[in-house]
Amino acid sequence: MAHEYDLVILGGGTAGYVAAIKASQLGVKTALVEKEALGGTCLHKGCIPTKSMLKSAEVVNTMKNAGNFGIESFEPAISMDRIHERKNEVVERMHNGIKQLMKKNNVDVFTGHGRILGPSIFSPMAGTVAVENPNDDEAESEILINNNVLISTGSKPKPLTFLPFDHKMVLSSDDMMTLENVPDKIAIIGGGIIGLEFASLLRDLGAEVTVIEAGGQIIPAEDKDMADQLRNSLEDKGIIFKTEVVLSEDAIEKNPDTVTLDIEGERESFDKLLVSIGRTPNVEDIGLNNTKIELDNGFIAADAHYQTKEKNIYAVGDVIGHLQLAHVAVKEAIVAVEHMADKNPLPLDYRTVPRCIYTSPETASVGYTEKELKKEGRTFKTHKVPLAAIGKAVISGGGGGIGKLIADPETKDILGVTLIGPGATELINEAAFAKFLDASTLELGMSVHAHPSVGEVLMELGLDAEDAAIHV
Repeated sequence: MAHEYDLVILGGGTAGYVAAIKASQLGVKTALVEKEALGGTCLHKGCIPTKSMLKSAEVVNTMKNAGNFGIESFEPAISMDRIHERKNEVVERMHNGIKQLMKKNNVDVFTGHGRILGPSIFSPMAGTVAVENPNDDEAESEILINNNVLISTGSKPKPLTFLPFDHKMVLSSDDMMTLENVPDKIAIIGGGIIGLEFASLLRDLGAEVTVIEAGGQIIPAEDKDMADQLRNSLEDKGIIFKTEVVLSEDAIEKNPDTVTLDIEGERESFDKLLVSIGRTPNVEDIGLNNTKIELDNGFIAADAHYQTKEKNIYAVGDVIGHLQLAHVAVKEAIVAVEHMADKNPLPLDYRTVPRCIYTSPETASVGYTEKELKKEGRTFKTHKVPLAAIGKAVISGGGGGIGKLIADPETKDILGVTLIGPGATELINEAAFAKFLDASTLELGMSVHAHPSVGEVLMELGLDAEDAAIHV
């Protein structure tokens, strides 16, 4: 059966359903194609469920260290079943909310695998979408004729080429969503954001955790001061780090109940192995071969408004290879839809995007890092404020954290901000807002911040850049 739409969206994850809502608001007749569940990876296997599990781990950590707050510490009993039950309740509540939003905004949702067709009897240009029934290979495909297509099919965990996921001992981040028991001993390959969040979570739940990173610095794309501080904090929790270790097929031996790794000449066995070396875009079998769309290092090439070489087809989110963050995908989707509707949207400035790591302690950043500025040959000056100078941070047990601001010494423009400590992933929104508004260090420093609050660190950083800091 054929249907006509102004816009067809492939992928019902964060970018896809937000694009559908925005399109509806602009009066665009929209269909959304999703082969699994609305909300995508972020809702079902990523952002939301992992943060629910991290919250459970935080409660465990608080109980274990209650003595630091004048309350008797104790070792709580941990039930992964209960942790998953709470996580699933959170996910289902959000999932139902998205389904209601689709109904409210009159978005037609097609369940199945969408594939872009080339020029055909339905349209002289590529872009018509055929939707295959996931439960019946013999069923006739739904044909969605359209003016525009938005590809937001997301990404999936990337395996080691010589060690595929077996979903029992060699795990992906997806497998962690159904982990039945806390492993006694686990190795995590990859010291990036996802790997570190699971390292923090599992350690708080009682696992022995070893993180193996090929580079010399964990979270290699981030500020070195933050990376070093986070590593020190996680090592204090008992997490072991092995950096500059590149594993090969010969260094890994799978046994019936364990995985043995040869790390720097020493053999060590683990109950589980979590591979967290990045994510690869979902671009296979969606009909790109029927279009003029080009790939760049495996990702869909798109311009500043997310338009591909096939001008009626746009692409956003993980499939285009920018920052693989849900909030980035959302903004990209809105820009793309507004551009289709001739609304002349403001392109996304990726330097204003906050980047968060929900470990314990939390870390967050926005803007440039020192090494990026050095690479560009730009002059800058750094300013640091220890959270030991911020009363609320000390009260919260995060006095070991830091705040760091990078500024242009001439213009006093804020070039970058990095935070590590309690509430960092919330506070970074203030820094991102300041950068979006092109605020100066003086404006940040002169704004009134509540006392006591951890956010005072941002005020102190702004003042320090003006040689007027009060508490440092």
